[in-house]
Amino acid sequence: MKDVPQLAGAKHQPYWWDDAPRPPHVETALPKEVDVLIVGSGYTGLSAALTLARADRSVLICEAKEAGHGASSRNGGGCGTMPYKLSYAATETIFGERRALDLWREGSASVDYVEELVKAEQIACNFTRSGRFTGAHRPGEYEKEARRLEMLRRKLGHEGDMVPKAEQHRELGTDYYHGGRIVHRDASLHPGLYHQGLLDRVKSAGAIVADRTEVLGAERNGAGFTVRTRRGNVTARDVIVGTNGYTGGAFPFLERRVIPVKSQMIATEPLAPELMQRLMPKGRLINDTKRTRNYYRPSPDGTRILMGGRPTLRDAPIEVSARHLRDFLVRVFPELAETRITHAWDGNLGFTFDQLPHIGTHDGVHYACGYLGSGVAMSTYLGHKLGLRVLGSPDAHTVLDDRLFPTMPFYKGNPWFLSTVAAYYRFRDKFG
Repeated sequence: MKDVPQLAGAKHQPYWWDDAPRPPHVETALPKEVDVLIVGSGYTGLSAALTLARADRSVLICEAKEAGHGASSRNGGGCGTMPYKLSYAATETIFGERRALDLWREGSASVDYVEELVKAEQIACNFTRSGRFTGAHRPGEYEKEARRLEMLRRKLGHEGDMVPKAEQHRELGTDYYHGGRIVHRDASLHPGLYHQGLLDRVKSAGAIVADRTEVLGAERNGAGFTVRTRRGNVTARDVIVGTNGYTGGAFPFLERRVIPVKSQMIATEPLAPELMQRLMPKGRLINDTKRTRNYYRPSPDGTRILMGGRPTLRDAPIEVSARHLRDFLVRVFPELAETRITHAWDGNLGFTFDQLPHIGTHDGVHYACGYLGSGVAMSTYLGHKLGLRVLGSPDAHTVLDDRLFPTMPFYKGNPWFLSTVAAYYRFRDKFG
């Protein structure tokens, strides 16, 4: 592979960790018994823990690595009001108008919940309603986006605008796209600082966070569970699993239904203020209509461009995925051809076979997962709902409750089919 000088010396860790480094390991004694044991210390687990600890439940969070090591400190920091891979029209066809409206309203409500949580808990994480620009990668996609926006306006009252190619530079300093769509209510934040803020609040509420404590399984024990970890067993009345794209064999039911998909990101070196103003004048989240979708944004301080995508879908050396992302960055912004890349990293997303998130209970174990690459808001929201579910609160209800969670024959957590899917997506992007 040809060397790319601009990638030389890039840190292979998230840019977000510069401001919010992973907490140092502190050996934590495991209690013999707790009310609730939560597996995973990402947004799902922390949100559930905060709700439960504030209701005077004893809570233990078990994390296989460091707190927030997974996607909750590695993602792009976008909070989408449309967090599904299915279009609104598709959800209406599948579920009918009333259920589809409820689904999409709840998607928007998840972002409102994060905004309210950040304000109430005073978490300094740069939350802002930045809006999102979706670029049309072919001329025909512009008209499709216009039709989708009109339907969302009519059905859900979504606020948005279409930007023709002739006016595109007021939103994005590139000629790569054929215009695009703006959704105004989408938000952005600093995911590392957001995670750290939640972690601090959870600990202050009295929950115990045990890192380097991998959970190996959970078996029924009378009215509760015996949870096996690498550091010993814990008895818990309730168990919550919030591992999403990092779900392993400890919970086979979920392993057979969550598809781990690798997503990668890069960060540029600081750019001149006038260049940033020309390239990203509105400071919005950006994505596009390709199936092999890229997403990017300015850093919260407005000095860099952070570019993400899923060029490989499966595990690949970071150097390989970083080169793909950097190549795309230069196609969009040719003036960045000599710009140095300072950070390159990856993480696992959790996809599902029906392209919707899931929350439910299986054999007494509560779970929420399958956020489809749009999990910052939805995982926080569903984590809170899991906490309410354990508390027996009537406010626990969501339209996603206990839906059939499909899998496919012979699938056991190894997504062998993703290489074929990626090739198909690239073909469709190129030829329609």
